[in-house]
Amino acid sequence: MAIFRQYVLPFAIVFVFFVALVAVSARIFLPSDMAAPAPIEEINSPQKANVQLPPGLSMLVKGIPDDLALSDQFRMTIN
Repeated sequence: MAIFRQYVLPFAIVFVFFVALVAVSARIFLPSDMAAPAPIEEINSPQKANVQLPPGLSMLVKGIPDDLALSDQFRMTIN
């Protein structure tokens, strides 16, 4: 167990560090358009699918509709 703690584990830690260093440094050799950060604009597909969700799931995905949010059932009271 002492050999593992003194030789194998430190070597594994240093090896993982150098693999991560090489992976991060590889961006230098990429073409300029691939080295740039990813775009943050949302790309809209021309044929966006109109999926009908079940009522319970629709409320979780899209939120509570305004007419329901104003009803007594969803109104929170603080005492």
